[in-house]
Amino acid sequence: MPEQIALQKLPESCVTPEQLSLPDIDDVLAAAERIAPYVHRTPVLRSRTMDKALGAQLFFKCENFQRMGAFKFRGAMNALLRLSAQQRRAGVVCYSSGNHGQALAMAGSLLSVAVTVVMPADAPQAKITATAGYGARIVLFDRHTEDRMQLCEALVAEQGLSLIPPYDHPDVISGQGTAALELLQETGPLDALLVCLGGGGLLAGSLLVARHVAPHCRTFGVEPEAANDAQQSLRAGRIIRIEVPTTIADGAQTQSLGQYTFPIIARDVADIVTVSDDMLIKSMRFYAERMKMVVEPTGCLSLAGAQLLKEQLHGQRVGVIVSGGNVDLSRLGAYFA
Repeated sequence: MPEQIALQKLPESCVTPEQLSLPDIDDVLAAAERIAPYVHRTPVLRSRTMDKALGAQLFFKCENFQRMGAFKFRGAMNALLRLSAQQRRAGVVCYSSGNHGQALAMAGSLLSVAVTVVMPADAPQAKITATAGYGARIVLFDRHTEDRMQLCEALVAEQGLSLIPPYDHPDVISGQGTAALELLQETGPLDALLVCLGGGGLLAGSLLVARHVAPHCRTFGVEPEAANDAQQSLRAGRIIRIEVPTTIADGAQTQSLGQYTFPIIARDVADIVTVSDDMLIKSMRFYAERMKMVVEPTGCLSLAGAQLLKEQLHGQRVGVIVSGGNVDLSRLGAYFA
């Protein structure tokens, strides 16, 4: 059974829930300017085939073409640029199933910051190899028996590293929001926005943007059926923690939303919907066959959600954030078999 997270368990920089300083649109705008020299302004693509299938106009923000292959580079770079010179010299640590670790490793290599990444041993080998290839030191753990936060906290205490979480950090959230900002700058007003959802960094950042840039746009979070902690949390009005979920969307195998992401999502999201792994595989196949793109299962959540919400989205202009393309090619063949 899910258990409620104690809301008093806050980041070290905070003392009480009332003192949490949530990011806002100004933080996203500042992040966009700060990271502009480093990030790709990824393309927004169209598909007449999917437009016809859904009876809507879809605009795909393709973060699979971002540096290191995912939107995570935005938040990681913004967080590193916000550190002091002393903190950068000491180095940083993060926990990640793959994309955040790769993102921080690449950002660290560009800024000459040493990066340690605590990764689950069952993460896709392609992501482990890529993270190490960007120069990071890898520490593997068993996600079913070991506590990643305890491992990170030990490294912080022993080596003086700064912890950069994958989603629950104001600077990370602000950086992730720049993807939605670019999308809306290019497309103009949208009626709806579909966002892949794991820990909530991308969704929270997108909501900050939509709230001020496109207030009439309904923003939906989409998570795997087996990893529906965010949907449960929204319904319950509090953070719900689940067991480690089993899903092919490895980037969405989070157990709970965060102290920063949850209040933003609860305040502004239109709804959170869930999709099956079979729907993700169908979306992966569509991207590969019709749009000639390799998209990882987690990156397919938004399109699968759009298909699920077909009736609600009929006749509308819909943004679809494709969060990443770091799929293990050895697994790709099995998905399509």
